[in-house]
Amino acid sequence: MTNPTQKPRPRRDILDRLKRDGPSDASALAQTMGVTPMAVRQHLYDLQAEGMVTTQEEPRAVGRPAKLWQLTPAADQYFPDAHAELAVGLIDALKNSLGQDALDLLIAERSRRQSADYAATLSKPETLRDKLDALAEIRTREGYMALVEPLADTDGYLFIENHCPICSAAKACTGLCAMELTVFQIALGPDIRVDRTDHILTGARRCAYRVTPC
Repeated sequence: MTNPTQKPRPRRDILDRLKRDGPSDASALAQTMGVTPMAVRQHLYDLQAEGMVTTQEEPRAVGRPAKLWQLTPAADQYFPDAHAELAVGLIDALKNSLGQDALDLLIAERSRRQSADYAATLSKPETLRDKLDALAEIRTREGYMALVEPLADTDGYLFIENHCPICSAAKACTGLCAMELTVFQIALGPDIRVDRTDHILTGARRCAYRVTPC
């Protein structure tokens, strides 16, 4: 996970203000920060490219709608969060109280539901690239900072996740990561092969999957 203290100060200020004040336009942010709207917009565009902020339009009585900036779920990584500690505690408690078999059943049920949800969305796009773009959008909303890159040596793609929002839970229960391959495979269909090439839990800076037609 990126260390919040390493986020450039102006961008960190923007994240803090949007968290505290809610959706705001660039001019309002600039006024509270004591900088120009142009400077704020550039930082906002950078944050948008990273998946940290998004925009919405708010109608005004006169003139064009206002463009308001707001945080995405991916920005939660920059704020204190006890979810990781809670998740690890629940996993340990379940395993100690009911055993590994019960934990495995819970993971399998979570994966079944996740596969069904993903498959329902990915059934609409026709090409593999479109399916992966749709999957990347879903996973980014879930905090994985996902993107798709074409492979140079084949017709397939590299599906990249630059962040793992469940990393602490995955370390406590490796079955969560093991089932992700199954989830992707089911969601993309039997004609697609998915192989993990990079894994955060083994020391890589990201998780990546080689996705190719069978």
